[in-house]
Formats: sequence, C-alpha cells, structure tokens
Amino acid sequence: MSGSRIIGIIVLTLVYYGLYLGITGGFAPVDLTLGLVSSIIAAVLTADILIKNPGRLTPGRLLKLFQYLLKYFFIDEVKAHLAVSKIILSPRLRIRPGFVKIPYYVKSDYAVLLIANSITNTPGTVTIDINEERGYLLVHWIDTRSTDPLACRNIISLGFETYAREIFD
Repeated sequence: MSGSRIIGIIVLTLVYYGLYLGITGGFAPVDLTLGLVSSIIAAVLTADILIKNPGRLTPGRLLKLFQYLLKYFFIDEVKAHLAVSKIILSPRLRIRPGFVKIPYYVKSDYAVLLIANSITNTPGTVTIDINEERGYLLVHWIDTRSTDPLACRNIISLGFETYAREIFD
C-alpha cells in the first residue's frame, strides 16, 4: 500500500468520522468506537473510487477545504438565509425569479461539483444543469439582479469557484 493511498484513507476516515459524529450526535464510548471502525472500513473500501489523485491531498489543500467549509456554513449560508427571509417576510414580494448562465473556469470534476452544490445548497439559488462542453452552469435565481453571465458569476459563484480551484485544481 503506497503512502499516498494511506493519506487518502486517513483523509476519508476523518471525513466519514466527522459526518458520523455530526449525524448521530453520539459521543458515548460505543458511538465513538463504532463510528471510527465504520469510518475506517468505509474509507478503505472507497478510497480508490473517490480519490483520483491521492498525491494532491496536501495539508494546504485540506486547510483550504476546512476554511471553505467554515466560511460557507457560518457566513455565506447565514447571509443567504437572511436575504431569503427578508424576501419572504416583505409585505410585497419584489422578486425577479429567472434562469441565468454562470460560466466557470475550473478543470476538475470535483471543483465543478463543489461550485454547483454550493450554489444549490445556498437559499435562493438552484443549479439546474452543468454544460461541460461550454463551461457554464444553468442556475435558477430567486431574485435575478442581472442576466449578464459574468455579473452573475461575480455575485453568485466567484467565491465558491476561488475555493474550488485552490482545493481541487
């Protein structure tokens, strides 16, 4: 077993373990042990499928991923929830729902997936389609502020894309 595969297994084990603890919320010794054993088994079985290039799993990239997750869940998500709440609670709904094309300039499938999922998980936007040939995402936006693709990219996805490039490309 190569060193880069072992690193991949360790990283996946940590991800799976974090998910397990987050979902179950159990911190009793039996929960911690079962979660760790399950996470190791799942990581060994899925590492070759999920990690295309284990040599790219550097501490710097993992730190960027952690920074992204903190920023996304504690800043971007909160802002988006507040904006959508403001729309919902307004006496008059002044929204302009519509579809916009957002170009992306990342190379890896994982980077595109991170951008598309981040857009979809953010209240007020949903990724409808990924056009790989032309390099754009089709997004439904609850309050379309622009139809210009580059302006939409700057408003909706530029922050996601910056992190996706640093983490996966």
